[in-house]
Amino acid sequence: MSYYPPPNQPPYGAYPPQGHPPPQGYHQQPPYPQQQPYGAPPGGPPPQQGHYPPQGQYGHPPPQQQGYYGAPSPQPHAGYHAPSPQPPYGQAPPPHGQPPYGQAPYGQPPQGHAPPPGPPGGPGFGGPPPGAYGAPPPGGAPMGHGPPAMPSLGYAPGQTAPGDYRQQCDQLRKAMKGFGTDEKALIAVLAPLDPLQMAAVRATYSTHIGRDLYKDVKSETGGYFEQGLLAVIEGPLMHDVICAHEAVDGIGTKEWMLNDVLLGRSNADLNAIKGAYEHKYRRSLIRDVEGDLSFKTADLFKAVVRADRREESVPVNPQAVEDEVRTLHGSTAGRMVNNIAEVSGILARSSDAELRAIDQGFHRRYNVSLEKHLEKEFSGHMEDAFLHMLRTATDPAMRDAILLEECMAGMGTKDERLVVRVVRVHWNRNHKERVKAAYRHRFGKNLVDRVRGETSGDYQRLMVALLE
Repeated sequence: MSYYPPPNQPPYGAYPPQGHPPPQGYHQQPPYPQQQPYGAPPGGPPPQQGHYPPQGQYGHPPPQQQGYYGAPSPQPHAGYHAPSPQPPYGQAPPPHGQPPYGQAPYGQPPQGHAPPPGPPGGPGFGGPPPGAYGAPPPGGAPMGHGPPAMPSLGYAPGQTAPGDYRQQCDQLRKAMKGFGTDEKALIAVLAPLDPLQMAAVRATYSTHIGRDLYKDVKSETGGYFEQGLLAVIEGPLMHDVICAHEAVDGIGTKEWMLNDVLLGRSNADLNAIKGAYEHKYRRSLIRDVEGDLSFKTADLFKAVVRADRREESVPVNPQAVEDEVRTLHGSTAGRMVNNIAEVSGILARSSDAELRAIDQGFHRRYNVSLEKHLEKEFSGHMEDAFLHMLRTATDPAMRDAILLEECMAGMGTKDERLVVRVVRVHWNRNHKERVKAAYRHRFGKNLVDRVRGETSGDYQRLMVALLE
């Protein structure tokens, strides 16, 4: 079976082009017109499954393709067929002033959707920047950067879905009130919610019931089932913040968790995470991360957390890409000691579009994929970090499929990782379908069945519900 790289993607949190329904979930605005109206109880017809874009060639996306990665094709196609990410390498960039390939003008939301509001800024240590977490600094984008992307769905604190969620809150309270807990009811209400619906339910629970949903669920559940429910209730931004703190808190570092939360993210989302982290813990995220890592990995993450990647709105410069390709090869191949600083700098500052071009250019010039080259030249946490950044740009669905299998491969299940990664994937329903297709393509198995076989009880029911 032929394998095709993923479709052209906007930066995480960027609005999709006008005329196309925006995809749902963790990294994009949801296709509200195609789903139940906000305020209606969740649990309507499930999203279309098993339909993927037909095979395409570089620079020629399949006809009638809707949205970005994870968007269904009008016709069913077996297997995992992801179309080309961008025009052929070396093709002239869009005219000056025009948006990058396949994207709407930056700063303009799709019709019918206003930009997500943010909380008012506040003085004091760690207070959120003016406007919203992740908002660009006053004065516009830095020199050399294009117009910034919007934060992802769920990354603007205080933003909730419109509608009446008292019925869901009553169901949640009934499931936990009195003797015993109705775990199935908790799953049925919470698993279908998107980030803004979850925020609305939590806020409504506080005003309508007069109690804290997070505390109620925490007191009524336990184990990995509790961990999964609380991760859903926290929402994507605060779950990232809590994970980032947990990764560096105490003795030792959870490198995998730092990778999952911080690497391959847009500047807007990283700024949102930094602002919320400092607001919650009264500590600097960049100092905590740098102080918990060692040597070159600390330098890599320091560069990443600065959040000064080139934006996706900056057209790819073919000559600059060729220079980066040569630098990557010269910094690693045939050397006694790799120049990690140069590799880190390229991967940390390049946009996803640039990394895809670099990946293509590297393979064309040296007849080996950049991924295989990095696997050969590096090991340990540095190898994992580089591969995570590259795969985020070239194939995020396959990246997540591999990360999920890592949780279950070998003796025993890495349950904490599985919970974190399943919850993160579930926020974007279209991307989730891509991940399931990529998993079947790579491992020849059904992801939901695989997870079902590695878990049990209420924990199993929750993981399956989040993935279905």
